[in-house]
Amino acid sequence: MWRPSPLVGALLGDVMRYSIGSVVVITLGLVLGFRPEGGAVGVVLSVALLLVFSFCLSWLWTMLSLILRTPNSVAGVSMMVMFPLTFVSNIFVDPTTMPGWLQAVVEVNPITHLATVVRGLMHGSVPAGEIGWVLVSSVLLVAVFGPITMVLYRNKK
Repeated sequence: MWRPSPLVGALLGDVMRYSIGSVVVITLGLVLGFRPEGGAVGVVLSVALLLVFSFCLSWLWTMLSLILRTPNSVAGVSMMVMFPLTFVSNIFVDPTTMPGWLQAVVEVNPITHLATVVRGLMHGSVPAGEIGWVLVSSVLLVAVFGPITMVLYRNKK
């Protein structure tokens, strides 16, 4: 058996949970009256990109789970990372209403690019440059945290 298969299997299990969550949220949105202008293709592409980014970001959480001792500590650290990334993005507030220095931070935040792409695909406008930024940040997440996670996992045994 390939030694990291339990680790990779757990990450792919996360992707399945994210997929189920996405289906539930989109179904609820459709029931409540959301009609995406991007159609089914836009919805599927936005969910696919969201799943790719989430899988890549999961390598960070897996690395932390190999370093930290308890699940509660992993959850606490993950909130300390995701809370600022989420609130210093364009998810809740239009960046043009922010001070200039905060706009600069929002512009380099990968969550901003992900939110822009998902919105664009759902509404029928494909922001190609933004898709590139999301894919680049996804590759960087795996390139940085994937090898570290694998080394930590190998040394845990």
